[in-house]
Amino acid sequence: MKESVEQAINDQIQVEFQSAYGYLSMSARFEDLNFKGAAKWMRMQWQEENMHAMKFFDFLIRRGGNPRLQPLTAPEISFNTPLEAFEIALSSERKVTRLIHELYDLAVEKKDYSLRTLLHWFIDEQVEEEESVEEIIQNFKLTGDSGEGLFLVDRELGQRIAEGGEE
Repeated sequence: MKESVEQAINDQIQVEFQSAYGYLSMSARFEDLNFKGAAKWMRMQWQEENMHAMKFFDFLIRRGGNPRLQPLTAPEISFNTPLEAFEIALSSERKVTRLIHELYDLAVEKKDYSLRTLLHWFIDEQVEEEESVEEIIQNFKLTGDSGEGLFLVDRELGQRIAEGGEE
């Protein structure tokens, strides 16, 4: 594996863990706001982002590379409403999508075919991630400030089931 590819994958591992850290921070804030469903959704997203990081981590190991963990920074995420939180989440997912695409471009440039195969999964995953968050944003926009509507959307978010059907 070319050194530039290995470094780029290590950078992506850091991005995925940093994204997870942001979701965990949002989960804590939702707990403070007593939005238990949104807190659960964010915690499950934290788990999913960790899984993404580990896919890259394991890929490096299988290819004889050296995973080098980089420091995480404390998330500076601030929001007062669920809508604001999910808009932040969408922005984060769009950033991750852009970085996955840049990594794919590097894999093409360096003729790293196995990385390209792995990245196809991530490209599809990012489409799903953005679509999911966009749908939640639309639901919160429809409810506005309606307490009943916020309650129903929060309850729906709390019914999220983890990949593999486990909570």
